[in-house]
Amino acid sequence: MKREPGFIYRLFLLIGDAMAIIVSFAFSYYFRVHFDPRPYVFEANSWNFFVSIVVLMPIWLIILISLGLYKRAIVENRLVTIWRLFIASLINTMALISYDFFATAITSRDSLFPVKVIALYAIPFCFVALLLTRAAINLVFRLIRYAKRGLIRVVIAGDGDNVRQLILGISPDTGFKVCGVVADDEFVPEDWGGHRYDSLEEAAKRLHPDAIIYAAEDGLEEANSLAVNHHALFYYSPPESSIIALSGNVEFIAGVPVFRVRATPLTGAAQFYKRIIDIVVSFVLIIFTSPIMLIIFLLQKIIEPKSPAIYKDIRLTRFNREFPLLKFRSIRQAYSGLTPEQAFEKMGRPELIEKYRKSGDQIDNDPRYTKFGKFLRATSLDELPQLFNVLFGDISLIGPRALQPCELENYGDRGLLLSIKSGVTGLAQVSGRRDISFNERRALDIYYIQNWTPLLDLSIFIRTIAVILKRSGAK
Repeated sequence: MKREPGFIYRLFLLIGDAMAIIVSFAFSYYFRVHFDPRPYVFEANSWNFFVSIVVLMPIWLIILISLGLYKRAIVENRLVTIWRLFIASLINTMALISYDFFATAITSRDSLFPVKVIALYAIPFCFVALLLTRAAINLVFRLIRYAKRGLIRVVIAGDGDNVRQLILGISPDTGFKVCGVVADDEFVPEDWGGHRYDSLEEAAKRLHPDAIIYAAEDGLEEANSLAVNHHALFYYSPPESSIIALSGNVEFIAGVPVFRVRATPLTGAAQFYKRIIDIVVSFVLIIFTSPIMLIIFLLQKIIEPKSPAIYKDIRLTRFNREFPLLKFRSIRQAYSGLTPEQAFEKMGRPELIEKYRKSGDQIDNDPRYTKFGKFLRATSLDELPQLFNVLFGDISLIGPRALQPCELENYGDRGLLLSIKSGVTGLAQVSGRRDISFNERRALDIYYIQNWTPLLDLSIFIRTIAVILKRSGAK
């Protein structure tokens, strides 16, 4: 699996920040109640205080996110990070005070605070806890990097002085490791003993790098396409004369300015936040739909006792990774696991193959399906087990359709289509589902990949609910 710079680091930062906030507020409460000798008026209720901390945790984390405390440019600037952590501690405390004020007024319960001085304790405690937690996480990840673990394997290609500077400057501290170079002798240090290749294509095929840094003016589009097809990150390091003319956020690798060229906006922090949403929403939906899934499972076993109720279909997701897609079985056991061509041949109706493909991979009254299976597909209930795929990280709630390995050869943009996780639902599914052609589905999937936004995901999610309620499911 390809490495996304900073994803695991951001995840640990998020978990560490959550723990630091809980500990700091709990310690502030405990310190006031047990160590401060001054009397207080309100009765201490530690349980209500703890529950309030848990309830407010998502809001506190959103505050940290909105302050940019998980962005690489902010995290690497220590002074800016320290200042924003202090602001976050102040805002978090104010959020708890506001919550306590309104909750007390509405429910007429006792205040969370035995005395308001707890809020004053919480600000420095929260600030210090966040600083110490982040310092510990930074130290751990630095040690991991110097042990040469988790580094981004990069191929450098180009014909400028930037190539030499990158080769000499990239070290474990940058999070990158040079595994190959494509450049003339004059741009490569004499004492560099790494692997050199005649072409970028050769290097990509042999090394399967996590990233490519391209430092040449010509062939930029071809190099970017090569990176997309090999599921590698792509950085462009332009000549100094071109930097001013380019727009976008500049990153620095080993002191060299580079531009991250993204095949999709769904990378880095966006990918991280989307994964958090997937975990939370899929977990909640599994809880609410578990009675329905249990009923369907039992009905399947009653209808066909000797056949498995859950069907595992091998599909492709991000970076061309195969995984077992879970669905309630709707196809008759005799045709389970077969391609449509194999199934129609087996039942002695080969004339349906051409009709199936010409109709956009669907035909009315498909003989492969049971009556109960047709109901499950029409109501989309057969897809409920995919929530477990989402929870385990195989796919996302929303994304391109999960392709079967045999379908991949029909797609010309296979590298782009597999640049993000597949989804339970997506733009193609809510835009006609099986009523649109193969090429239209592919175009919609590509549009989603290249134009992803949180609002687009929200729109697709709402439209999916409408499609299910209208029972315009697969035929």
